[in-house]
Amino acid sequence: MKKPQKNMKPEASKRGPVVKTSSTRKAGTRRPAPLEIEAAPAKQVLLTDVALRDGHQSLLATRMRTEDMLEVADRLDKVGFWSLEVWGGATFDTCLRFLKEDPWERLRAIKRVMPNTRLQMLLRGQNLVGYRHYPDDVVNAFVERASANGVDVFRIFDALNDIRNMEASIAAVRRSNKHVEAAICYTTSPVHSIDRFIDLARRLEDLGTDTLCIKDMAGLLAPMDAYTLIRGLKAAVRVPIHLHSHYTSGMASTSALMAILGGLDMLDTALSPLSGGTSHPPTETFVALLRGTPYDTRLDLQTLPPIAEVLRMARKKYHQFESDFAGVDSEILLSQIPGGMLSNLAAQLTEQNALDKMKAVLEEVPRVRQDFGYPPLVTPTSQIVGTQATLNVLTGERYKVVTTETKNYLQGLYGLPPGPVDETIRRKALGDEPVIAVRPADLLEPELPKAAREVADKTQNPEDVLSYALFPTVANDFFDERASGQLKPEPLAPLPPKGPAVAHELKLAPLEFKVTVHGESYHIKVS
Repeated sequence: MKKPQKNMKPEASKRGPVVKTSSTRKAGTRRPAPLEIEAAPAKQVLLTDVALRDGHQSLLATRMRTEDMLEVADRLDKVGFWSLEVWGGATFDTCLRFLKEDPWERLRAIKRVMPNTRLQMLLRGQNLVGYRHYPDDVVNAFVERASANGVDVFRIFDALNDIRNMEASIAAVRRSNKHVEAAICYTTSPVHSIDRFIDLARRLEDLGTDTLCIKDMAGLLAPMDAYTLIRGLKAAVRVPIHLHSHYTSGMASTSALMAILGGLDMLDTALSPLSGGTSHPPTETFVALLRGTPYDTRLDLQTLPPIAEVLRMARKKYHQFESDFAGVDSEILLSQIPGGMLSNLAAQLTEQNALDKMKAVLEEVPRVRQDFGYPPLVTPTSQIVGTQATLNVLTGERYKVVTTETKNYLQGLYGLPPGPVDETIRRKALGDEPVIAVRPADLLEPELPKAAREVADKTQNPEDVLSYALFPTVANDFFDERASGQLKPEPLAPLPPKGPAVAHELKLAPLEFKVTVHGESYHIKVS
């Protein structure tokens, strides 16, 4: 498998066309300067399909089973994608906890039937695939085992864009001679700017990333900002740029097209049955949209519908996990609350019989985010901010009750917040406890030897030891059920009754009703 070169130079060096537009001006105002869009030189846009990881994580609560992935894996391998995202994120936890599958075996099984395409995973920096920081010995071992089991591309991000939390995993991937794709979490706030993102990109390039991803997890990247950001990045760094943008706000396709005009090299899409809403732009659409243009993906559109049909049928099995927040939600443009976070907030309030407080909680989330220094709302900061906002509303007093996670965040145990934290709230939460200034993982003792000892009577398999180190209780239950032959995934709800294929199949029962017109009543019976 040929690894892409660090500097993927455009195939044509000719300057692209310049499109000039000018915005409408109000009477008495100065005429604005024309907006010039210079299209990037011609080059093939490379696609990563994320249906088998982020597609079902976004739309089906990460519940797709390996058997359904293997149904399409062989055909996906022949399409010619730059990579296929199939592992990481929430899939590891969900495999063990709900599907009763070994996540490592899933990776091996997919690799066996996808030998020709790079397999990609999402790695949460020092959090790996969990929800807390793990010490470096766990990070190093996890990356080494993931690499050995089939991961070719490691997309690495930190929720706070604290590069210190990405250093260990980036170094581990480089030692494994695999592809590093460092990711920057995109958000908007008074402390975030395009210049700031470009500075982060330069630092990540210096760390040795092979490609650079803009991770727009909430779909907040507006089209013109996408053009400006990608154009700025292309001028500042040599590595190829990859865009990952969720469709939540409805802007992702337009933003992706503007990013391509700005010089984007690579784009995340999802096959149509697992696209749209809180997922990603559809793969088939972009293959068709770019066909015959200077940015042609060179993928054969005819290969995709048969694969999509299999996924479309598979999705029906998981109808019980379809979220009410899976469609386009323009509210996010104001609240910046991702769809997954919305559903979590609703679940928390429902448990407390306080769903009527939802509006107040949604108004409180941006205030808590401001208090915390404007962290991007992505795992785990979205959970920390959301839970604290919920408590502030339910208790009737802001920060009367403070979660352990909030205390750890304010103490710096998750990393450095992007902006200044409200010191009054920090003192209220921490008292006299100091704020740490070092890399959070520097305070952690090695955990792998202890994990190996604790499961030695059940397994010595290195992948099992890592599963236990990441999720001790869940993994322990999994090992016991596996040993007793009792591994059973959570049941799937029966499919709802199939509706009639055509209208004339409808059989209506007789209807009787009374109609009053101008004071006179008519008894009507329809049979």
